[in-house]
Amino acid sequence: MDPSIEAWETRYRNGQTGWDRGEVSPVLMAWLDGLLKPCRIVVPGCGRGHEVVELARRGFDVVALDIAPTPVAGLRRRLVKEGLPATVRQEDVLRWRPDRPFDAVYEQTCLCALEPAQWRAYERQLHRWLRPGGRLFAMFMQTGREGGPPYHCAMTEMERLFAPPRWRWLTNADLEVPHPSGIHELAHLLERR
Repeated sequence: MDPSIEAWETRYRNGQTGWDRGEVSPVLMAWLDGLLKPCRIVVPGCGRGHEVVELARRGFDVVALDIAPTPVAGLRRRLVKEGLPATVRQEDVLRWRPDRPFDAVYEQTCLCALEPAQWRAYERQLHRWLRPGGRLFAMFMQTGREGGPPYHCAMTEMERLFAPPRWRWLTNADLEVPHPSGIHELAHLLERR
């Protein structure tokens, strides 16, 4: 097994999933009540897929990606049990290529799980995946500490990573979202140019 797959698979098998809040993020629920309407959307690093299930329930054409087999299999079973349509794939987000562009990306815990040296490659992937004018619904993890995962996504670094002319920030104020683990995320909406 690939070492990066094995590392994440071990975390799932050992219950070391502190990033998983056990329910849909409150910010996604707020976005669903306003800015985010049914469309073709991808959820990279979906984990157990609480958000994927909610998006499918609301009529989105959802593609969910995760590198570890355990959460992929569990999410597939849950979707079948609930009779909900979604595509769930075991994929490396740095290598995967969709067959056509997406209208939106829901990014919650994938960026912060990647080594910072991989962030530029991931940003290029997100840009490739979205159609021009497509939206990135992003949650930037704020750990306030060195190392990871999860890695601290300092806003100055996020602004450099998702910079014009490739991206336009549609929010200019941080929306702080508490996380059960004691850290928090900052929610932002960006548009692919």
